Amino acid sequence: MNNFVSVVGHIGKNPTVKVFDTGKRLAKFSIAVKEFSPNLEQPITLWFDVDAWEGLADRVQKTITKGREVVLAGRLSSTTYMKEENGIKMQITKPVIRLTSFFLCGKKPVANEESVVAEIQESKPRKKSA
Repeated sequence: MNNFVSVVGHIGKNPTVKVFDTGKRLAKFSIAVKEFSPNLEQPITLWFDVDAWEGLADRVQKTITKGREVVLAGRLSSTTYMKEENGIKMQITKPVIRLTSFFLCGKKPVANEESVVAEIQESKPRKKSA
């Protein structure tokens, strides 16, 4: 494969899903990746936008949440859009990872204490009624 990228990082915000008139689905989210270097006192955080299409978009929507650590694989692409700032229109081009697969890793982020209690109660074996 000529164009392949693999990163490990944390999800910046919950994915947003867009459904086009054609029925195609696109999930968009961002990932924060730490860049370590012996020349730096503190690691630098790099942010990448990620696009997932169709069935992968559905899987992303169901499993990826803000703060979750993931391993992403895909191909590096770019997107271009127009931005207006102070009355000046600019064309912006930035890199995007076109997702081909992902794996969840690390601990599942805890939203709040109530959700933890609910998860614990759901996982307990239920008593059979007589």
